[in-house]
Amino acid sequence: MMAESGEANGKDEQGGGKEGESAEDGGLSDAQREVLERCLHALKHAKNDSHTLAALLLITRLCPASQLDQSTLRRIFEAVGLNLPARLLVTAIRGSSESSGLAPNELLSLGTALLAALSTDPDMAYKPQLLTTIPILLQILSNGLNQQKQENGNQAGEAKGSLKSQNSESSLAKNEQNGDDTSTQNGQSTTQSYSKIDEAIAADCYQVLYSVCALPLGPEQLLNRGAVRALCLAIEQNQILSCEKGTPLLGCLLSGKTKEKAWNKNPNELFRLFTKLTKDFTQASEKDQLEMCTKLVQFLPPVGSNLENEKLKDVISQIWGVLRPMLQSKLTPKQIGPVLVLGACLLDVCGWEPVGPPKLCCLLVNRACVEVRMGLEEPPGQQLSPETQHTLTGCYRIMEAAMEKACVTGAAPSAQSSVSGLSLQQSRQVLGVLQEAFSAVVYHLQQVDQSRYGDPFIFATFRSLCSWLAEETSCLKEEVIALLPFLIGYCRSHMSNDGEQMGLSDWMDQMSVSGERVGWTGKEPLRYLLPALCHLSAEDIPRRELLSLDTPQLLVGFLSESWTSMKEQSPPQRDSSLETACSALLNFTITEPQRVRSDPCFRVLETLLSDTLPVLMHKPSLLVLAANICTLGLMLGRLRTKTDSVDSSHHRLLSYSLRFLSGTLTPGSASTPATVSPAWDHCWDEVAELWRLSVQALGSCVRTQPWIISLIRDEGWLKHVLTTLGQSTAPPDEDTQNALEEALCALADQCLLCKQEINAAMQSDKGGLSCLTSLKRLAASK
Repeated sequence: MMAESGEANGKDEQGGGKEGESAEDGGLSDAQREVLERCLHALKHAKNDSHTLAALLLITRLCPASQLDQSTLRRIFEAVGLNLPARLLVTAIRGSSESSGLAPNELLSLGTALLAALSTDPDMAYKPQLLTTIPILLQILSNGLNQQKQENGNQAGEAKGSLKSQNSESSLAKNEQNGDDTSTQNGQSTTQSYSKIDEAIAADCYQVLYSVCALPLGPEQLLNRGAVRALCLAIEQNQILSCEKGTPLLGCLLSGKTKEKAWNKNPNELFRLFTKLTKDFTQASEKDQLEMCTKLVQFLPPVGSNLENEKLKDVISQIWGVLRPMLQSKLTPKQIGPVLVLGACLLDVCGWEPVGPPKLCCLLVNRACVEVRMGLEEPPGQQLSPETQHTLTGCYRIMEAAMEKACVTGAAPSAQSSVSGLSLQQSRQVLGVLQEAFSAVVYHLQQVDQSRYGDPFIFATFRSLCSWLAEETSCLKEEVIALLPFLIGYCRSHMSNDGEQMGLSDWMDQMSVSGERVGWTGKEPLRYLLPALCHLSAEDIPRRELLSLDTPQLLVGFLSESWTSMKEQSPPQRDSSLETACSALLNFTITEPQRVRSDPCFRVLETLLSDTLPVLMHKPSLLVLAANICTLGLMLGRLRTKTDSVDSSHHRLLSYSLRFLSGTLTPGSASTPATVSPAWDHCWDEVAELWRLSVQALGSCVRTQPWIISLIRDEGWLKHVLTTLGQSTAPPDEDTQNALEEALCALADQCLLCKQEINAAMQSDKGGLSCLTSLKRLAASK
């Protein structure tokens, strides 16, 4: 009787389902609603599962999930719950349908339809009972309906456990779809068959998966339940609706926060799929290739993936083989956009090598720059469409990559630059078109008011300009100086509103043209601007503008917040932006002594440095930052006078700076010079100049604040230097020698005891001290 009802209703669905549809709102017709109410009444008063199944079967056949409103769905849920559809799926998969009177396909159709209807309510889609059905749905989509029967002369034997617990991932091993697999277990023949599901069942399964994916943590839920592997298998085997619905769903899982995790868990499956899609891309018609560019972006491996490099390069070279004629042809802005975005993503993954000959590299950059100029040189107030913004964001990445590769010095002696195979003339041409494009970027940013600071596209435009300024500050100098109020104001605004820019946070998570997968903290704009600030603060005119904008105060706040975040890491990771911020502040300290003495933020900075250096000096991975902190602290200290009071933070900073500097040099021998200690050897190229500047600043501190001399003696720095040089033939190099000699001369000049100690050490006229001729004369004088 149940089976007959299912057949009858199946005919209703196929033959008469459209006849009673309501006209405009997509809801139910009066006839449907009348039957629905009777079914709901039957559900509420059902005495057993047979009555429940009959009513549900009528509902799912008569009323598609898309036509049921939320109140109706809730009434069904309250009457049935989610346990029943889950049981129906399990029963269908096991093939043990005798108790229900329905064939497995009918059970499956009923269970998936009910789940699809209930999942349209977000509250229900996140219930544990529904989530535990996901592995089963994925198995159905990837393998079809898997049934097991045992034959030992008694056809009624119950199938053994081929289905895992609902809380575990379903088995997704490759099996033939329409064949039988027979094995023997305990003397009994077990037949395992795989039958294709119909389109309605597949559509219902995908409806549930899409509903879960739309939840805030939905992609994680799908990923943790094996969705990526199952969908890859379904697409690979060309299962029903796998291309129409499975591929877009997988693209969603690979486009956001879950991208890297998905590739880490399923690298082989995803790379096979990526290879297949690439093959489809190369064999498609020209029109289809243009449409496929956007889809292909989603399936690119993340930047820095562990895939075998040569295989990845080979596949990406095939994609470039299709893109090259596109770049050379006349395409409309709408057509060229996806091509350029795909090109930008390919550059992120594999760089310039697979692009092709230098001419094509230049062509790619030129096309990107033309699009940027066309898009940004619009009259003020012109709104850019989302499609245009997306295209320009991709063009920015191409321009940034071009900056990294083509910014060779104009006076390079070689006629052929080693980067990307570009000749010197080609590099100059690339830099020329980049300058024109960045002129348009500057023009666009000049029109931006504070109300648009939260716009992700403005951040992308700002970030692109920062990449240019990090390499090139001599071009467009007047325009850049005029733009400084916006640049600093933009950074300051985000620093003070770090938790209020959720749009930017989401955009950072979903960037399609960058390998960065970090959340938004509010410090990102300043991080990108810091290299440019380091250059600009060294020049008089832009530095004066930066001072008028209270840039030092902004930098000190950035250092303070970043240090607080770094301390919370275990272990703390190197962050080069802190080092760059120190360099910019060092430029102000060296060139603007009066401002440093009067600006309160530098006192705050000195206290911060005194708290930071003791923690950093014993962490090898943060030695470069420690060198920056030490140098900046001593350079600030040299600006103090004899009349300035000595506070505890200043005393602590100088004390730890002396200890830090003492660990640098190791004595050589009677026949070898002093060397850099092993602890410093890995980063000496980065910190050598900072160390020398620190030693010179120490000499200046001795001349302005005589009390420091006793600290130098107490900390043993003088004794350490004299011993190290006395036991070696010479200092490590001439620059180090000059810096040490300057500091020792200051000590000898300001302190009689130091002078006598230095003179006694130099009496032997041997070792590295004998190289310091100016010090020798000073120490010997009366």
